[in-house]
Amino acid sequence: MKTKKSLTLLGAITIISFLSLGLQEKDRNTLASPEANYQSYCSGCHGAKMNAFADRKWKNGKNPEDLFKSIKFGYKEGGMPAFAETFKDDEIKALADYIIKGIENVSKYSFTDKPKSTIFETENGKIKLQKVFNESKNPWGIVFLPNSQMLVTDRSGVLYLVGADGKNTKVNGVPKVVFAGQGGLMDVLVHPDFAKNKIVYLSYSKPNPDDATQQTTAIFKAELKYKELINGKDIFIAKPYSKTKHHYGSRMIFGKDKMLYFSVGERGNEKENPQDIRNGLGKIHRITENGDIPKDNPFYNTPEADKTIYSYGQRNPQGLALNPFTNEIWEHEHGPRGGDEINIIKKGANYGWPMVSYGINYNGKVITPLTQKEGIEGPLHYWNPSIAPSGMAFVTSKIYKGWEGNLMVGSLRFQYLNRCVIKDGKVVKEELLFKNIGRVRDVRQAPNGYLYMAVEGEGIFKLVPQQ
Repeated sequence: MKTKKSLTLLGAITIISFLSLGLQEKDRNTLASPEANYQSYCSGCHGAKMNAFADRKWKNGKNPEDLFKSIKFGYKEGGMPAFAETFKDDEIKALADYIIKGIENVSKYSFTDKPKSTIFETENGKIKLQKVFNESKNPWGIVFLPNSQMLVTDRSGVLYLVGADGKNTKVNGVPKVVFAGQGGLMDVLVHPDFAKNKIVYLSYSKPNPDDATQQTTAIFKAELKYKELINGKDIFIAKPYSKTKHHYGSRMIFGKDKMLYFSVGERGNEKENPQDIRNGLGKIHRITENGDIPKDNPFYNTPEADKTIYSYGQRNPQGLALNPFTNEIWEHEHGPRGGDEINIIKKGANYGWPMVSYGINYNGKVITPLTQKEGIEGPLHYWNPSIAPSGMAFVTSKIYKGWEGNLMVGSLRFQYLNRCVIKDGKVVKEELLFKNIGRVRDVRQAPNGYLYMAVEGEGIFKLVPQQ
């Protein structure tokens, strides 16, 4: 069963899934609320939070009368069954109203107009997007150097050294990458004592030297000398290698403990990798600055475990940030169709993929009926529909009125920058900034307090408040 854009409102619900509910006529009164009816009859195809409606082309309309007709009489040609014998008319009307309210959350992402100006209105004033670098068309990561320069990775395998004036040069000594699918040269990070030691870290998709069809996530360490990386070597290689070319993870940060934390995606194999601590896929890892394994890692003394693992049960984490107000490590990761998450990473914790999820599969089928489970660390926040988050930065600067303490997250899918207002450790409000600017791959705050944003196909923008 597949969910297609051309399907009618409630999509195909199989006879098997219907019968599995085990509903008897005498039980109908217990399912009379529209929320309960939706969860029992509709969520299997459309997600618990209606995330499947994000791509909906409303072939048969979406006003109350249209929905009433769709639910009651169905559309046999489109695979939509009739529910005239299942619900009373007042139940159908209540269900239609419930769905209309629910899809308002989805509708807020339905913007198509391209920006006509470099100046954008926000809730807290105007912001100008000043392009400071446009050489890279596949920018993935940004890091700032002490002398107002920055390093920018291009997924094709190029590392750029960019000056404050926008002039740039390519840096030699970058490792060979597999530039295919979602792979390539990804994140870039500098050592906390970079001013003294000039050490740079790169994450990338590394080819298997023994099998050209396979690749994996690796962490590369080197010294930046003028325009070249020297003394470079891999200090981590995620095992096992895989033939898939997606879900590499690859974000890196230094924690308050001066350890290097980084993400590795489950490479598309959710059935085996994320819950198996014997391999490095679908995990957050923790190593020293030189690649050694800290003895206080949670699985250091566990036989057969990958001892670099710090947490597990992750899907595809493309955001890591040190919360400067709490010193916690915050992470976000891609869910399936719906269920993108923000998590606070805890030592040894299991984040549940694929045993629990707020999303459904891309073909509309339910991956798991569970959104929470004992022993599983639940998300601090989740998005339905999926925004495909990438890049993550806390705002500590006073340059942006009303933004101090906020969390900034890029959206690849809907092509905007997401401003999350944090209160008491929770996301209490969101603002969608720079709509349709392009796929926002990274966002960082520079030492001077300004925010910078990497946008695929565009380059790097500096966010400049306007009077």
